[in-house]
Amino acid sequence: MATIQERLNILASTTQAAEEGTGLTQEILEEEKRKASVIDYKMVTFSLAGKDYAIDIMKVKEIAKAGHFTYVPNTLPFVLGVYNLRGEIISIIDLRKFFNIQVPEHDDNVLENMLIVTVGEQTFGVVVDGIDKVVGIQRSTIQPPHPLFGDINIKYISGVVEAQHRLYILLDIDKIFGLRSAEEEKELAETVKHQIMERQAAAAEMAAKQAEPAPSKKKADPVKVAEEAEKQESVDLNFIADSLLNLKKFTINSVTEEWAHKRYAEWKKERGADKTQLQNDADATAFLKPFYSRFTGTWWSESFAKELVKALPDNNAKNIVVWNPGCGKGYESYSLACVLKKRYPGAKIRIYAHDIDLLSVSNAPLLVVSDKASVDWYQPYLTRTVTGDYTFNKEIKDMVMFEYHDCVHTNTMPPIDLVFARDIISFLPEQSQRTMIDDFEEKVKGNGVIIVGDNENITLPGWSKKNVGSIGMYTK
Repeated sequence: MATIQERLNILASTTQAAEEGTGLTQEILEEEKRKASVIDYKMVTFSLAGKDYAIDIMKVKEIAKAGHFTYVPNTLPFVLGVYNLRGEIISIIDLRKFFNIQVPEHDDNVLENMLIVTVGEQTFGVVVDGIDKVVGIQRSTIQPPHPLFGDINIKYISGVVEAQHRLYILLDIDKIFGLRSAEEEKELAETVKHQIMERQAAAAEMAAKQAEPAPSKKKADPVKVAEEAEKQESVDLNFIADSLLNLKKFTINSVTEEWAHKRYAEWKKERGADKTQLQNDADATAFLKPFYSRFTGTWWSESFAKELVKALPDNNAKNIVVWNPGCGKGYESYSLACVLKKRYPGAKIRIYAHDIDLLSVSNAPLLVVSDKASVDWYQPYLTRTVTGDYTFNKEIKDMVMFEYHDCVHTNTMPPIDLVFARDIISFLPEQSQRTMIDDFEEKVKGNGVIIVGDNENITLPGWSKKNVGSIGMYTK
């Protein structure tokens, strides 16, 4: 039996432990309160293939359950169709298919879990396995992404974060629907930096030579005056080229050199000899305004369509394959489809319309024709929807395959009859330009045709450029 003193010692130690435990618990509670008070980031959590994911709540417009999406032909594999969201027609993207995650077979009547997200000015429905809840965290707790944390490409992951005893993979919606990956942007930036440094070194060398005192002469030598003027133009153009690379990713080289010299002369007259440099994005936009081909990013005029019909060569093939890289929102692809239908009425035509702007290629199949264009030369190729809008008929839509694809990468296509690539080559780094032009040479048939921008020139062994009216095309 314990003595009285032993019992007192046990009681004292128990009391001390309880007091210490209470203090520790209080510290934990205080820490939790502190963390809760500095929540500066909220995310919507959801599941894909049994793993926990999340996106920034500021990108989520609402959460919904829906099904019976309207199928749209010739869309990307992960586009389930379109959906009427209270009068607004939106594209439905299956995030599982986008990430090549196997989707279990299910009945068509099953309602899908959707996050209605906004990217820029566009709204999309994004289908996931299940939607969990909203979780608030401290932005500082987000850790860098790691490929081991997901079954998806790391370039689409903005970070990972632990919250409420679960590890969430935070997706970057802007990158998923964006133009280029971070790696590609970095590579492009390095290329631009290298080209700028080369040009600046050449300009500095030229300036140093000009600063040298010239020997006194009674009369200026006209030849040397002309040479100096040419050198000054070269220096000015180098600085303009640097600015266009930085501000617009536009490259001045053999593809655009002829246009650049002509535009510089006009620009010099517009701005004055001492104000030719591009100071900001607005200057760069103004300088490039005359560069773009006719009817880029808009509906074509009837006269231009007729001119292109006349310029295209005879082709008796039953199947005609067309590559339209840089298709954008679809104006050009559909206009081209109508022209080709008129020029080759008996042929089966397939247009591969590629772009790295996922927003554009996802919405292109839904393109609505303006009232003005609907009564123009497009009319025979249109149909009217139940809402009263004009869109292209099934025959024209079936001709165009819109695909999310970077055209400077591997292109698995059948031999091509026509390349229609206006105003895209000039906005690529020089190495990517070479890759694309080599692709033209490899894939275009011997009797094929290549049409680039109105102000672009390319060099291909065995190919030459000819003009039919105002249409310039390359043939063998």
